[in-house]
Amino acid sequence: MEFRKVINERYSCKKFSEKVLEDAKLQAILEAGRLAPTAKNLQEQHVYVVRDPAVLAKIDGVTPCRYGAPVVLVVAFDRNNVFTYPGGKRDSGVEDATIVATHMILAAADEGVNSCWINYFDPEKLASALELPENEDVLMLLDLGYAAPEGGPLANHTRRKDLKETVTYI
Repeated sequence: MEFRKVINERYSCKKFSEKVLEDAKLQAILEAGRLAPTAKNLQEQHVYVVRDPAVLAKIDGVTPCRYGAPVVLVVAFDRNNVFTYPGGKRDSGVEDATIVATHMILAAADEGVNSCWINYFDPEKLASALELPENEDVLMLLDLGYAAPEGGPLANHTRRKDLKETVTYI
């Protein structure tokens, strides 16, 4: 798909069908995340692919905002392998994992796969429920699958502020 079409047509899917996500499409999505840039190329991200109904139920136990997708990607990062920026107040963990997640969201759209970024959960409770390593911080969940027939963009999806409200030339 042409990039402008990807960014114009992609939306946060809030209702998924039970259609199985093909392995080749999942691999293409994961590969896009692997190729995402990270600070100093540390590649501190770790992506967990969840398909097992029992593990999906654990995720459902920590968030009401999962929408029935057959696959969930848990995007985390190793807090012991981040770049600390000058001043020592920020590091690359959250931003690098965000870039990885964004690459995967756009790759999903390019593959014709719907997605939804989920961040309404307690990351520590989720990490505990999934028994993730203590050195990893969970950034987000990414529902992946195909929209149910009644699943489409929310009514406010196309509302955007004008560039003059969000961009300043200095």
